[in-house]
Amino acid sequence: MTPLIELLSPPLSPGDLADLHALLGDAVEGGASIGFTLPLADTEVGTFWNGVLAEVTAGQRALLVARDAGRIVCGVQLELAQRTNSRHRCELQKLLVLRAHRGRRLGTALMTAAENHARRRQRTLVVLDTSATGNALGLYARCGYTRAGVIPRYATDPDGSLINTVVCYKELSAPPTS
Repeated sequence: MTPLIELLSPPLSPGDLADLHALLGDAVEGGASIGFTLPLADTEVGTFWNGVLAEVTAGQRALLVARDAGRIVCGVQLELAQRTNSRHRCELQKLLVLRAHRGRRLGTALMTAAENHARRRQRTLVVLDTSATGNALGLYARCGYTRAGVIPRYATDPDGSLINTVVCYKELSAPPTS
């Protein structure tokens, strides 16, 4: 499958909003440590996506998604640092792939697209954090991210258990001048 990756911006269709809700729910139900615990309330998911879309509208965040048969099946966010001394960097957040679509290199394609978007926004450093036992560690290593360290008991998994978090970074080449 060659994914169709796009940069989403509001307003979103009801179908896209439903897909984003399902994507987040699938990730949390699958055990992803992405800031939520079980049980996950629909209102919590709605509030989260409303906040993301407000930051996209304000130019503080980018939301990239991939589709299969027109439906959003994975997504990733780039939080674009806003302070004067940090406008060279961004934070990659919430890389989510529906469990039914894993193993198709969608995560790799999204990472490449996110890095290309970061370059277009003159960002030369990408940072991220992830669960020390999460599925994404191998993906980040394959994509060239360097492990900076581990913070013990930094977050909780959806089941409420404390987990260690790995912090990673990648320096990007400057964007082409053309």
